[in-house]
Amino acid sequence: MKPPSAAQALAASQYFTFGRWISATGHGRGFSLNDTQPAPFFRKTFDCGEVTSASVAVCGLGYFELYLNGKRVGDHVLDPVPTVYHVRSSYVVHDVTALLKPGKNTIGVILGNGIYNSLTEDCWNFNTADWRDCPKFALELTADGKPLLGSDRSWKFTLEGPVTFDNLRCGESYDARRELSGWLEPAYDDTAWQTPMLIASPGGILTRQEQPPCRVTQTLEAHPMPAFPHVYDAAQNLAGWARITVRGEPGARITLRYGEALLPDGMPDWKWQKELPRGPVYQTDQYTLKGGAAECWEPRFTYHGFRYITTAIEGNAEILKVEARVVGTDFPVVGTITFGNETLNALQRMTLWSYRSNFVGIPTDCPHREKNGWTGDAQLACETGLFNFDAADAYAAWLRTFADTQRINGEFPGIAPTGSWGYNWGNGAGWDSAFLIIPYFTWLYTGDDRMIRGHYDAMVRYVEFFCSMAEAGVTDFGLSDWCPPRGGTPSDITSTGYLYLDCTLLATFARHLGKPEDAAYYTEKAAAVRTAFNRTFYRGDGLYGTGTMTALACALYHGLVEPSEKEKVLQRLVGLCEALNGKVDFGIFGAKYVPRVLAEGGRADLALRFFLCEEFPSWGNWVKEGLTTLSEAWDIKTSGSLNHIMFGDTSAWFFTYLGGFRHNPAFPGWKRLTIAPCPVIPSCTASYRGYSSDWTRENGTFTIRVTVPQDGTADLILPDGTTETLPPGHYTRSCTIP
Repeated sequence: MKPPSAAQALAASQYFTFGRWISATGHGRGFSLNDTQPAPFFRKTFDCGEVTSASVAVCGLGYFELYLNGKRVGDHVLDPVPTVYHVRSSYVVHDVTALLKPGKNTIGVILGNGIYNSLTEDCWNFNTADWRDCPKFALELTADGKPLLGSDRSWKFTLEGPVTFDNLRCGESYDARRELSGWLEPAYDDTAWQTPMLIASPGGILTRQEQPPCRVTQTLEAHPMPAFPHVYDAAQNLAGWARITVRGEPGARITLRYGEALLPDGMPDWKWQKELPRGPVYQTDQYTLKGGAAECWEPRFTYHGFRYITTAIEGNAEILKVEARVVGTDFPVVGTITFGNETLNALQRMTLWSYRSNFVGIPTDCPHREKNGWTGDAQLACETGLFNFDAADAYAAWLRTFADTQRINGEFPGIAPTGSWGYNWGNGAGWDSAFLIIPYFTWLYTGDDRMIRGHYDAMVRYVEFFCSMAEAGVTDFGLSDWCPPRGGTPSDITSTGYLYLDCTLLATFARHLGKPEDAAYYTEKAAAVRTAFNRTFYRGDGLYGTGTMTALACALYHGLVEPSEKEKVLQRLVGLCEALNGKVDFGIFGAKYVPRVLAEGGRADLALRFFLCEEFPSWGNWVKEGLTTLSEAWDIKTSGSLNHIMFGDTSAWFFTYLGGFRHNPAFPGWKRLTIAPCPVIPSCTASYRGYSSDWTRENGTFTIRVTVPQDGTADLILPDGTTETLPPGHYTRSCTIP
């Protein structure tokens, strides 16, 4: 008899009690790193009696679609969410009670590659990841609490299906002439299909996927452009794919190429994108017609970042309709905000489109060339996410993936998941600190402390590693203030700022978890870093480092400035900002620091100029230039992406300083909020988790209408300093302002 530990290890490798891992091919059956075989189709016919409840649990890697009795199970897309597969994979559970029937039933699975089987070379080395293997799945179907069906070698598979190629960054090819008519019916003749192979699991543990799923959340009609009738414009930069309706002869082919911008000939401008994913094609889908009546098709195992769809037709066919299918994590909305200023409304829309485009299962940097879970982008945008969406579950799931990338010494890579890339470049203080920053803000905004409780030991390991990268309390570890319009800020300033923040946060977490010794230890460490920061970088008279906006704001934002010097530092920053009159001189760290410390210092009016200024470089310049999402660089002519979220703290700033919603660390969650708007525009209407702040400024009078939800309390602070605690209800208050 095997010892219990061995039995447990076997159970962990198999995951399901009676479902086995199977594949269409595998080691010993010809699988290689260069294999570009069609998507495998699997089927199984089985008997079922009357049931009152039934569910199916399935993990299909990289992506899967599940069918039962001819119907697609669920409306999720791009399941499961990417993970570090040799450490952890996710399974998805669906209720299938309504789809089962007494007698013969047929279940079907289609597998896609995703990043699990990244077929083509890229600069992040996913094609050589430790966990890479052929597509595989494990499945269990239970009815009335008892096993009904599992994946095993009694299933059948074929590689003769219509999905002839799929790759996350390259695209998908579909030949409708190869469609398997009736393959999901019990009477289908599958004698020519093959027996699957039992195959090793991905190697880690299996965790139920409980975050909001990815779905098609919106459909936009794309219209031909007058100058280029073969190019369709969705009028919005987005993440997703095209759905086409076409008609023509058998074998005619439609090629779709996706881009954010166009070259003079109407082809997508991929100049700054295609050198990173190095596949044979990029953001390209192909559909081959079966002929006859109108045909409608959309891909299933890829997604793209685009506004424009450039089409090409080979053979006799016509395109009847092109639609843009918007794809992303289907978050519940918890906040809305609008202004009496169209530039600000445009920036709010642009930020939301960038946020949604860059949360397709995991938080990413861009939806086209990379689709990578850059940790710095995630932490900089997390407050925007939490003000607008119920994102806690999605962040908790991604942070678990982030934790799975941690090395024994505490180090993190710059992206999560990763196949091994990003430990020696691309990481660093402002990126790795997401491991503490996102749990903190999630706790502050929602009261959910599960990430703090679940990852505290890993946080300690990381902070100790981070401290080991410092010398005399100062560290130059990692990337600096990314993508400034000119010059830049030395990374030792920003990295040391994040070291202080991480020690402070860890001390806060220790107090919350009842670990007073840890709290005292990291409070002392934070104090030592603060002393070292000022000793090393403070030049006196309000000057830190080289005196850039980011250097000054970093010291203020992280609370590193001595109280006696704060006003001097703030006024030096104010002077820089007034001199540029709304034009920015900072990268992604400064984009969060500068507007916030100005508002906290009573100069929200000055911070507002960055958003309203139409001159380059500024957020308002992006609006003037007609962007519908946020850019990767201030200069859009040289930007590698026009759909990035790393400059996206904008919306959180709007909610905090215009809407006035402030979270109090003494009361984590939203049961008690401070509402203190800065009336630097004519009007603002905002709602957040049942609270509302609707105010106007006119002829020297500030008037606000406040709603407090049934289970909430609001501490209202008017611009004249009047303070009032409001129980649930509706209120109107006014005051005189200059």
